[in-house]
This record gives sequence, C-alpha cells and structure tokens, in this order.
Amino acid sequence: MRLYLTALNPTDAVLDGFLPAAASLGLSATVLTDRPAEWPAGVRVVRCAVRDPAAVVAAAAPTRAVALLSNSDHLQEATAIAARKLGLPGKDPDAARLCKDKAAARRAIAAAGLDLVRTVTVDPGATPDVSTGMFPAVVKPREGVASEDAYLVADHAELLARVAEIRCRRPDVALVVEEYLAGELRTFETLGDGTELASLGGWHTGLGPPPTFTEESLAWSPPAEQARTQLRARLDALGVGFGACHTEYVVSDGRVRLIEVNYRLIGDRMDLILAELLGVSLFEYVIRLHLGEPLTALALPDTVDRYARVEYVYADRSGRLVAAPGPLDTVHGDVRLGCCPLREVGRAAERTGTNRDYLAVLHGIGPDETTVRQSLAALRSDLQWTIAE
Repeated sequence: MRLYLTALNPTDAVLDGFLPAAASLGLSATVLTDRPAEWPAGVRVVRCAVRDPAAVVAAAAPTRAVALLSNSDHLQEATAIAARKLGLPGKDPDAARLCKDKAAARRAIAAAGLDLVRTVTVDPGATPDVSTGMFPAVVKPREGVASEDAYLVADHAELLARVAEIRCRRPDVALVVEEYLAGELRTFETLGDGTELASLGGWHTGLGPPPTFTEESLAWSPPAEQARTQLRARLDALGVGFGACHTEYVVSDGRVRLIEVNYRLIGDRMDLILAELLGVSLFEYVIRLHLGEPLTALALPDTVDRYARVEYVYADRSGRLVAAPGPLDTVHGDVRLGCCPLREVGRAAERTGTNRDYLAVLHGIGPDETTVRQSLAALRSDLQWTIAE
C-alpha cells in the first residue's frame, strides 16, 4: 500500500514525522516534489510538478495510492483536487483555496456574519488605495506564509515604502493591506475527518518587536470553551474540517478575530513537540484520517496534564553562523528538555525578520509553567550561538 506526500523542500514534518509514521503503519511512502535534488538519500522521491493537480494524479494513479496528502501551505489546493480525482479522502479544494488566499478568507468570514476585517487587495504593480482610517495596518502577501514580508505600517507613506521594498524582492506577488488586529496572538490546533472536528489545544505566541512578526516563543494555552465555539464557527465558514489545521487568532473584547488559517499541522518543529506533549502518534493520526478512518478511531486525550514552552533562538543580525550547540535531548528534574538546530554551522544568511532567522528551537515539557520556565532558562544559559558579520 502506497502513501504519496506532495512537498517542496525537505522539512522536519516529513522527514521526522510523516515518513516514520507511514512506515509504522506498514505503508510505502513516496514524496512527490519538483525539487528532487534537495531531498536526502534514502527517501523515495519522484519528480512531479506538484502545483499541477493533473501531474499529481498522473504520478500517483499507476500504483493505486491508498492516501495522498501534503503538509505544505503552497500545495493544499492542488493536492486536494488530485485526491478527489483519485477517489481518495482529502480536503475540500475550495476550503484549501480559501485558507491560502487571505483576502478570500476575510470575505468568507464576513459573508457568514462572523467578523469584518477591513482588507484591501493590492495587485502587482498597483498603488495601494487605503483610507487613513485603516491605520495602523498590516501589509503582507495575499498568499504568504511564515510571516514573510509581513509588516506593521503606521501610515500611508510607510505603507508605500514597504510595498516598494517587497516588490523589489517579489514583483509579481499580490498583496493585502488589512487593519491591525490588536491582542495576544494565540493558536488553535485541530484534527477532523470531514464530519467531526477535534480540538488538540493551542499555544500563546510571543512575538518580537514590530514592524515584523517574528515568533519568539510559544507557551501551551488551550483556548477556553467560548473561544473554541467561535473558532469552530469561523472554520465552518471556510469549509475547514478534514485533516490537520493550524489557526492563528487574537481575542478582542471577548470576540475571536482570525489572523490566518494554515490548513496543515503547526510548523517549525511545533508539530513534533505537540505530538510529544499530547503523548500521541500525531503524524500517524493525520495519515489514518487520509486513509478514511473516522476521528472516533483515534485515541485523543480529553485533557493534557502537562505544560510546554518553546523558545526560538534567532539571528539578530546578518552574518555567518560560526559556532552553535548540536542537538540535545535531556531531562532536568521533572522536565524533558530539547534543543534542535535549525541552521547549520558555516551558513551565512541575511536577517529577514521571519522564521528563516531561526538558529535553533528549544523546548521543555513538564508538570507546570514555573518548573518548565526555570529548566528552560537554565538550559539556554548553558548554550551559545555565535554569528560573524
């Protein structure tokens, strides 16, 4: 039985999550990608134009695939269309498209009467037509990911400067300008089988200083029942309900306001940490949903009696990483601690203000917040990263 994964770059989610999970389920896994040279030896890779549903169907059809899925933001719609053509369980292609297109997602939520976020689309080459009353605002790619080229702008002059800056790098990208949604950034993690939707919990995200939106830390903080109810209504309006989904939001005056919906697992190794915290085979669960199993067949915990905190070590300037600790997995008292390098020593990179600046991810899982914070602080004080300009 063969499982197909559509992907672009090699990611920890695929290499350390989905591929081992497929093997544990007795499935032969093949990665379909348009960048086969970037994948490590030992991974079965087939060259495919993965943004083209017809090409994905052609690659998977001859071997009678039993499941087809993707954890890439860029490939959800194409993969969903291909799965439907192959007669396999999968996401609604329209929902995948809505989640990817930030302007369309805003319109769908507004049409359902759930929330109205003032949003203006700026086509390539066009001048932003934004009223003064929208500021402060956020400008970002309409179909962007990972806070790349997302900026807080205070006025029209700053907006024009940021648009020009983004277009120097990406002249053909459509942008959105939307009102800034104040509040503490939080996440909502879910799994669904197309009928039922289960909450896995969520995180409270600590951001670096504006104008960028670099995530510096995440602390376990499942949403309260009132927030969960509002979040589910918004996901229903987008048609989200199958497989994994990672939703970012703030709460303002008791009202949930979506930042964005990523129709896949939470990233930057948070998916692996979430699986450890929950004590479940999360990647196996996602695959089993794509095999057609119901949500009720998955042994999801009702509550989580542990606390987790994640901290990213990030480059504060451009340069070459010349010294860094290696991977670490240890125990400090009752806390399980880990350090996973995200950039190899010797690599030079420009500072971007996004998760591409991450050097490593540290995490701790233990009985309570105070204990985990203290153990994680002790771990971090013993580690050092050095960047040479």
